[in-house]
Amino acid sequence: MHSFFNEIASRHDLNFLSEKPLSGGDINNVFMLKCAEGNFVAKINKTDKFPNMFKAEAKGLSLLKSSKSFRIPEIVGTGNIDNSSYLLMEYIPAGQPSHDFWKVFAVKLSSLHKSTNDSFGLNYDNYIGSLPQQNNWCNSASEFYISQRLEPQFKIAIDNGYYFNKLDLFFKNIVNEIPNESPSLIHGDLWSGNYLALKNGQPALIDPAIAYAPREMDIAMMKLFGGFPEETFTHYNTSFPLIEGWAQRISLWQLYYLLVHLNLFGRSYLPQVKNIVTQFL
Repeated sequence: MHSFFNEIASRHDLNFLSEKPLSGGDINNVFMLKCAEGNFVAKINKTDKFPNMFKAEAKGLSLLKSSKSFRIPEIVGTGNIDNSSYLLMEYIPAGQPSHDFWKVFAVKLSSLHKSTNDSFGLNYDNYIGSLPQQNNWCNSASEFYISQRLEPQFKIAIDNGYYFNKLDLFFKNIVNEIPNESPSLIHGDLWSGNYLALKNGQPALIDPAIAYAPREMDIAMMKLFGGFPEETFTHYNTSFPLIEGWAQRISLWQLYYLLVHLNLFGRSYLPQVKNIVTQFL
C-alpha cells in the first residue's frame, strides 16, 4: 500500500512519509497519511462498486462549507488509481466538547438549515451509506420525500423480497402530513458518528449525504439512534423554531433512514418500517 499512498500524495504535490489505519465503517478503507506538509485523511474504495461516490462527497462537503456554519474538512482532491478511487482531505484532530458544545451545535445546525434553494433536490445524485440517493428537483417537500427518498428505498426493499401493504394509500395519506416549508441544506445522515469535537471544543461535520430537503429529516435522524442530548433540540428550536407538530412527524422522517438500514443490514428493521407505514393507513 505504501506505493499506492505515495502516488496519491505525489498527485497533490505532497511528500508522503507513512500511513496509519483509521476507523472507516463498512464501505471505505480510511487512513491517515503523514506527509511532510502535515496529516491528511485518505478514503479508499473500489471504483466499479461505488462510482462517483467520492466526487459526490467532495461536492457535498464543499457545499456544507459554503454555508459558513460548521467546521468542515478541506478537500485536497479525488481521483482513481487502477480500480480504486480515493478522496484526500484535511485531517482534523479530535478534542473534547466545550461546556456549551450542544448550544453551539444547535445554532450552527440552524444556520446550515437556513441555507435554502428554490427547489428540493440537488444538481447531482449522491449516496446514503453505500446506497445510491437520487436528488431530482421537486417543487414540494412531499413530492421530494415520496419520489426521491421513500419510493427508491421501498423498491430496493421489495426487490430484496420484503412485502408492504397499501403503499399507494400510504403515500397519498402522508402528502398532507408534510409541511411545505422552504428547502434547507441538510447534512442528510446526521447520526452521532458524523460529527466530532475539535481541539478548541467546537463541532465539525463529516460524511454528508446532502440535499436541499425538509430540515426535519436531520432532526429525525439525530433522534433515531441517540447521541444528541435533548438540550440540542431545545436550543435549535429557540434559534430556528420548527413548524408546529414537528415532534409527531419524527417517525415519518425516520422511515427513510430505517428503510436504508433495512436495505443495508436486513430484516431486523422491518417491524419498525411496517409500524410507521401502518400509522398512516
